[in-house]
Amino acid sequence: MRRIRTRIGALGVALLATVPLSLTAPAAAAAPADVTVEEGRLSQAAPQEILRRSGFDAAEREFGRGLARVTTYEQARRYVADEGRALWRRAVDRAQGRGPDGGDLSRDDDRPLYWARLGMTKQLRQWQPDFGLTESARRALLGSLERGARGQDSIELPAGRHILRIVVTGFDPFQLDADARRSNPSGAAALALDGTTVRTASGQQARIETAVFPVRWADFADGTVERTLLPHFRSGPRQADLFTTVSQGRPGRFDVERTNGAWRGGYPDNARDSRTETVPIPAGVPTVRPQPQWTTTSLPYARIVAAGTGPFPVADHTEVTEIPAGGTGPVVRPDGPTPGSTARAGGGGDYLSNEIAYRATLLRDAVRPGLPGGHLHTPVLEFGPGNTDPANGQVTDPVFVQNRVAITGQVRAIVTVAASQTAAARGARGARG
Repeated sequence: MRRIRTRIGALGVALLATVPLSLTAPAAAAAPADVTVEEGRLSQAAPQEILRRSGFDAAEREFGRGLARVTTYEQARRYVADEGRALWRRAVDRAQGRGPDGGDLSRDDDRPLYWARLGMTKQLRQWQPDFGLTESARRALLGSLERGARGQDSIELPAGRHILRIVVTGFDPFQLDADARRSNPSGAAALALDGTTVRTASGQQARIETAVFPVRWADFADGTVERTLLPHFRSGPRQADLFTTVSQGRPGRFDVERTNGAWRGGYPDNARDSRTETVPIPAGVPTVRPQPQWTTTSLPYARIVAAGTGPFPVADHTEVTEIPAGGTGPVVRPDGPTPGSTARAGGGGDYLSNEIAYRATLLRDAVRPGLPGGHLHTPVLEFGPGNTDPANGQVTDPVFVQNRVAITGQVRAIVTVAASQTAAARGARGARG
């Protein structure tokens, strides 16, 4: 999930040519007072078609009917948590070929989950039960629904040394004011990989558990990343052996991001909110003091780049933007930050993909510095030729589906390479011990 910076070289020109991104928020109508900006987009034709063609169009209505039968807050708490997890499981099952497809939309599509979840949060936000509901209680229910419907509270890693444990995260679609048809291949990969196993080069099994995160600055400041990952980063019988955060990046290539920066660049999020500041660390979570300007991947980037994991090239991306020690303005550094510099963009830019990488690796450094992990940027998911205009384009096409499936397959292959290296390193430590 990259934001285009004002310094545009040949790659930047290509990016502008192929993806309709903007440095300023696109003009858009305001959402009604009783819905969020994201929920306000639900009434557009593209989201409605996506929901209808996937069979997820009834989720909002059915959730509202269930809410109407709730008579106490405790019932509401259980119902909302259960329905959130059920929506996530339904989306995972659909992506992995279980149960009815619900329509003619490709099973690998991440968008039905996104739009159905918004329909459910809208119902919950507007619900007026007879027993009364304080705003703080409503916020708690909304948080529970979000966590459940994103897979954040259902990461279940197995115990035992016979299996590796891997956590992979993705993101919601974004830049939807420009094109509400957009999908995010990192979210699609999360749905396709959740609960699956891969086999390392040595033959060891590795279990993958996934979650999806919102494209909202406020949620990150409130600690959604740390709250989700910390239980699996701590040492214990079910601790993760490897993690990778994933987001959409450049056209035509994967990037393993070498360095992450402690800076928010202000590009508007899905709520049309903008934040330009040092990445804020929530109170009460383990962290490194003083807060570092940079964190570094511990993924085996050289092996990943050399592995030949699929149709897209994979780069070891080392560029950052910094204010050098003693300097006053930003400087682009192709080979990473210099000592004492202040971050202005990590390898993954200055948007939420860089931020999730920074937060996850900072948390790693605070609780388990030896845990392999980092960030992977996927290629941009593009519509096929003749289907690039959101005003009259189709919500899907064969090229769009083919590219998303290919990206998901290559994410799986890259994770397998990283798992193989992790297994080999663990085996070497065991032999020495």
